[in-house]
Formats: sequence, structure tokens, C-alpha cells
Amino acid sequence: MEYENAWNKYSDKELSELEDISIDYRKFLDKGKTERECVKEIIKMAEKAGYKDLNKIISKQKKLEAGDKVYAVNMKKSVALFTIGKSSMEQGMNILGAHIDSPRLDVKQNPLYEDTEFAYLDTHYYGGIKKYQWVALPLAIHGVIVKKDQTSVEIVIGEDSKDPVVSITDLLIHLAGEQLDKKASKVIEGEQLDILVGSKPLKGEEKEKVKAGILKLLEEKYQITEEDFLSAELEIVPAGKARDAGLDSSMILAYGQDDRVCAYTSLLAMMNVEHPQKTTCCLLVDKEEIGSVGATGMKSRFFENTVAELLDRTGTYNELVLRRCLAASKMLSSDVSAAYDPLFAGNYEKKNAAYFGKGMVFNKFTGSRGKSGSNDANAEYIAEIRSIMEKNNISFQTAELGKVDVGGGGTIAYILSLYGMEVIDCGVAVLNMHAPWELTSKADIYETKKGYEAFLINA
Repeated sequence: MEYENAWNKYSDKELSELEDISIDYRKFLDKGKTERECVKEIIKMAEKAGYKDLNKIISKQKKLEAGDKVYAVNMKKSVALFTIGKSSMEQGMNILGAHIDSPRLDVKQNPLYEDTEFAYLDTHYYGGIKKYQWVALPLAIHGVIVKKDQTSVEIVIGEDSKDPVVSITDLLIHLAGEQLDKKASKVIEGEQLDILVGSKPLKGEEKEKVKAGILKLLEEKYQITEEDFLSAELEIVPAGKARDAGLDSSMILAYGQDDRVCAYTSLLAMMNVEHPQKTTCCLLVDKEEIGSVGATGMKSRFFENTVAELLDRTGTYNELVLRRCLAASKMLSSDVSAAYDPLFAGNYEKKNAAYFGKGMVFNKFTGSRGKSGSNDANAEYIAEIRSIMEKNNISFQTAELGKVDVGGGGTIAYILSLYGMEVIDCGVAVLNMHAPWELTSKADIYETKKGYEAFLINA
């Protein structure tokens, strides 16, 4: 089966709309390079679209009715948005679920040290990365430091044109003979991913003069001490803005598109659907890249607890209704897929690969090799999704994540499927997935946003 390239079908009006979405998407990526920054930007967009904080509604004992829009935040790292539908929630919800964390480097709790008059921050990488891709790049520091008195200091260094950047050094080619003989996984070791942050000694100090200079700068600018690193969440990410890519500007090159491209398109779709028949939900979570664990990951009870609160505010809560609501729901697990790369053709099976420009991608199953760890969507559900997409003129394709014995990956789909709801993975095809800079097609972003809207309205 052949899928038509979506670019061929667009009118001038659609091309204009596509470009507008792409511009706003790039701005979203620039403002949200961490999960905390994403949640802050999502709340801002949601409130502008009329969404209210669910906690305030609960505290006022206000009843929710059809058409009401609410959001709930979990520890500033996950967020769920709901629009109450005309039908009883016991009949289920239509859910878009994505993750807003991305592979990166995390600063350790005791990170700052000096060696040979260089000051470094020690890091621990987060998620699956090719470690050699992170050296010799301009990097930025994003995050928060919480002091003992509970005051928070937000940090962004390296994004403004006037800011300095930081980086990780690599061995010069002239001395790299032994290094180049190593396996790619060993060329750069995890403990070599330390961030070079300074080299200027502080006058008047006898020991660790460069480290002392860095601490003095941090104290003067942010009023923080070395001990405050103990309660900090600092993330090292590529410095720089999302950009149009290709001489034809048909693509977007940016950090963190896995999975913020699906988070953003899900959010847009959610905000565009007014007065749905069934309650709609956009669920954006943390920790997917490390197994969806922890209090802010999909395996936490945040989503289930929030649905229980919604049922209570609509006057229908009991444990059985909650179980029926979750089991009757339908979900698109909104996550990226691997785009076919002709330069690495041997890793893909061409008939079952995702291609740039051919629309949103549906993955019946993910997992690795023998479908290990996969949610495997039911044929009946896929037939329903096919019908929705075709009736709404959405360009879509189906794919697997590479050849059977080459590798694989996972999403949050299997976790939601444990409630008994219908779930399938779908999203945008990505080149350079998990690299510091990832590529997507503007056409795929546009089709995915439209596809998510069609699902919320018609499923």
C-alpha cells in the first residue's frame, strides 16, 4: 500500500494554517525545554482558552456541568485537562496522552568540583541517549533550586544571546586513535559527561580558586550556596531556538520533539474542541523516558485520582462508576515514531516504516523484538480509528519501530490499557530521535493536530 504525500493536497489556506501552527509550535518548544517549563506554558495557554484550576473548584464545592473546562497539575511536572461532555462520564472519555519529559543530562546533588583549574558540574544522563552526541555542543542550564526556607530560584542560563553557554569537552582528533577504536557506546562514558562551567581563578583564594569564583557568581546573581545544589533540579539541554529546517523550510529542527510535538498537537486539539459529546481529556505526563515511574509518571495514581475528583464534582462518584468510566474510555497514546532514514535503510522494514510528509503515524504495537512490553491494539479499535481518519480527510500511515530483531521502544499506552480501555499509539514521525536536535515534518505536525481533533469529536 502506498500513502500519498500530504503536501500534495493542501490549498493555500491550509498551507497558511500549517505555517501558523509551526511558528507557534517552535515558540512552545523554546519556552518549554523542561517538564516544569512545559507545565507552566500549558497552564498559561489553557487558562487563556477558558480552563479553570480543578483544585479551586473542589475547594468551593462547585458542581461541574457539560461544557466546563478544568485542569489539574501534579507536582508542577504533569498536567491533565478535561472538557466535561454531554454524556455521563460513566460512558467513558476520549483521551489524548503524551509525555513532556525528554532525554537530557541532570546535574547531580553534589556536582561542583575543580580539576586542574577547570570548574565542572557532574551530571547523570536521563533517558536513552547516544552519549557521544552531547559533547562539543553549546549547552544551556534550565531548572529550579529550592532553598531550605522553601523559596525557589528558577535558572535559565545559555538561551539569551547575551548569556554564556556551557559545554562538554571532547578529545582532539590528533590524539583520538585509541578512542576511535572503541565501540560507539564506550567512546564517551557516562562519567565523562561533566559540564565545563569555568576557568577563571578568584583572586585572594588559596584552594579551588576557579570553583570559588563560580560559587561567588552564583551567590551574587541567585543568592544560592553550594549546599543548595542538594535540593536542586537542574537540567542540561542544547542551547538555542527551534528552527525551520531544509532549504524549503518543510521541517522543524529542535530539541525535545520527543514527545513535545505530540504534547503540543494534543493540547491544540483539546483546546479547539468545544462542547464534546463525551468528556475529553489531554493528559501530559513526566518520566516516560525512564519507565513512567515515580509520583509524576504515568504509573502514579494522579490520573485516576483526578478522574475520581471529576466524578465527585459531577455528582456521580462511586468506585464502580470510576472503574466503568476508565474501562469505557478510548485513548490515543500520543507518542512519536521512528521516521524512515534512507541513510540507515538496513535498520527499517520499508513496507512497515513511517515516512516524512505522509501524515500521522499509527503503531498497532510497540515493544521490542517479540512485541515485549507492548500494548497491542485490537483490530476492532483500529478499524474505528481508520474510519474516523478517512471521513475527516486525515493523512495517516501505519508503522513499526524498525526491523523485528533490531530494537524497539515503549510508550505510556500499556499503562492506560490496564484499565481495560482501548488504546493505540500514534503521533509524528521523527528523525534523529533522542539526539540533541530532532527533525519533524510540518505536514505531519499539521495532520496529527487535525487527527487528534477528529478523534476527540468522533470516537
